[in-house]
Amino acid sequence: MKYIWLLIFFFSCNSNNSSLSSKDADDVKDSVSRMTEHIVSDLSVKGPIAWLDYFEDNPGFFMAVEGGLAFKDYQSANRYIRDTLVKTFRQISLQWDHLRIDPLTPNLASIGAGFHEEIIDSSGRKLSQGGYFSALAEKTFRGWQFRNVHWSMLKP
Repeated sequence: MKYIWLLIFFFSCNSNNSSLSSKDADDVKDSVSRMTEHIVSDLSVKGPIAWLDYFEDNPGFFMAVEGGLAFKDYQSANRYIRDTLVKTFRQISLQWDHLRIDPLTPNLASIGAGFHEEIIDSSGRKLSQGGYFSALAEKTFRGWQFRNVHWSMLKP
C-alpha cells in the first residue's frame, strides 16, 4: 500500500498540467508577436482609438503609467481615449524594441519591450517619447488582448 502512495505522489509531482510544450509555447509567442505587429499598424492607421481593440473589456483591466494607476478599468480607458486622446493626438507611430514574450499558459503571456513613439498632436506638433512597456496578455474570443498594462517613460 505504501508503494501506491509513493507512485501517486511521484506522478502528481511530475505531471505539471500548466506547463507548455515547446510547440505550444512557440505558438503563443508567434500569435502574441503578431498582435504586437497589428498594434503598430493599427495605431498608424486608426490613431489612438486603436488601443481599445487591444484592451480587454472587463472589470479586471487596468493600466499604470510611471507607477501610478492611469485607468482603473476598461470603462475609464475607453472614456479617456474617446473623449480626450483622439482629440489630442492625430497620429501615433509606435516601434517595439527587444520584444520579450513569456508564454505562461496557452491563453496567457507576459510581454515586455522597449518602445519609442512619434506622436503628432492636434496642432501638428511632433512629440517623441520612449521607455519600457510591460503587460499581461490574454487570449480572448476577440484574439489576444491586454489584461493589464504598465508604461515607464525614459527621462529626457
